[in-house]
Amino acid sequence: MAHVLIFPLPLQGPINGMLRLAEILCLQHINITFIITQHIHRRLLHSSDIQVKYHDTFHFQTVPDGLPEEHPRTIFEFSELMQSLGAVAPSILRKMLTSTDAGKQVSCIIADGLLTFATDIAAEIGIPLLYFDTISPSAIWTYMCLPKLIQAGELPFKDDNLDETIRNIRGMEGIMRRRDLPDFCRTMNFKDPQVDLVLKQVHHMPISQGLILNTFQHLDALVLFQMLKLCPNIYAIGPLHTHLQSSDIISSSIWQEDRSCISWLDKQPSNSVVYVSIGSLSFMTKDEFLEILHGLVSSGSRFLWVRRPGSDPVSNEEIPTKLLRGIKDRGCTVSWAPQREVLAHRAVGGFLTHSGWNSTLESIVAGKPMICWPHYVDQQVNSRYVGEVWRLGLDMKDICDRVVVEKMVREIMELKKDTFLERAREMADAARLSVSEGGSSNADLGRLINDIKNMNLCTKSN
Repeated sequence: MAHVLIFPLPLQGPINGMLRLAEILCLQHINITFIITQHIHRRLLHSSDIQVKYHDTFHFQTVPDGLPEEHPRTIFEFSELMQSLGAVAPSILRKMLTSTDAGKQVSCIIADGLLTFATDIAAEIGIPLLYFDTISPSAIWTYMCLPKLIQAGELPFKDDNLDETIRNIRGMEGIMRRRDLPDFCRTMNFKDPQVDLVLKQVHHMPISQGLILNTFQHLDALVLFQMLKLCPNIYAIGPLHTHLQSSDIISSSIWQEDRSCISWLDKQPSNSVVYVSIGSLSFMTKDEFLEILHGLVSSGSRFLWVRRPGSDPVSNEEIPTKLLRGIKDRGCTVSWAPQREVLAHRAVGGFLTHSGWNSTLESIVAGKPMICWPHYVDQQVNSRYVGEVWRLGLDMKDICDRVVVEKMVREIMELKKDTFLERAREMADAARLSVSEGGSSNADLGRLINDIKNMNLCTKSN
């Protein structure tokens, strides 16, 4: 039986995508060893039933991340986390691969694209490596074009005009502006550890045995066409969560979900609620929180707002009485929500999102228009594609103003509601078709499974 070692980044988004893939492979009788940091493993056990519901062919392998337990591990310390993990993980991974019993011999490694140390270890031991980059293909392609942008003089920026069009990303001509590039491009310090990580990733991805992407052809055909020129073996197998029946999907949240919001949604009219969530890593200032709340209340729409612990510094005592009344009359707030179930609910008509790739795909599959307020990593690129290319919502990038929030909510929920819902339903249908029999994602998934089951023989003999 094939045996796959899966190594995600220790962050909520990558873990979600990697666990969905692990579930699918387990159902195809492939053994999975899932490498996870001790910190994340403890949080998963606390917030979900993941340990008791997983398959017999799956097991966790925990590793330290090298940081003290009290370390906050937020997005602001991401470089520290990666540096620490990069210092402790390679020796553990090498030992894990060389000491594995013959009966459990690893057929291949599936690693996050930022874990570039896996390339050398896999080559040294003679094990095939597939990269699974859980961010969007459009952002990955942007990363892959960074050396060209630097060579052409478009990076670093020569002035503060963020609306300048980017010219040297093939396939994105006329789409991308400076403000739509990943956030670190705005300062583009070549000594920044994040920039160094991304440039290493760009170098390593094409030399792997393949690249797994959580997308589908109808959504990302033009970007995938460009990427195939550098990475000729691509498996576009998304949206991953749609390959599984809802009963098969196991919660992989590192936050405790509050299901009371489902009961609240059940009492609301169809397509009447704006769902608000800025994901597992983003933060709001007090001013940003109040501006968005003002806009939501003034729009007159109902809203369900996920206020993750620590995601904003505002106590209820600091919220003006008028806004508190608005929350009581038309709002519901929870600390964390079962997002896929929320988005699929008939009451939800729009999603104010940070534009993380998992959230974007889940919204697409649910057929819900988006208002995009991006922060980090691929989110700037994703929000541009949602608004400008796919026409599935509005891009609120670099703006946090109550008047704009109110205007965009009204546009999504009232003024252009039917237009956005129709476009969103069309893309949702395309997503579901992609994973059905004969669909592009279904075919790529079948090819991936077949390749994994045959990799051990075809690679170890080389």
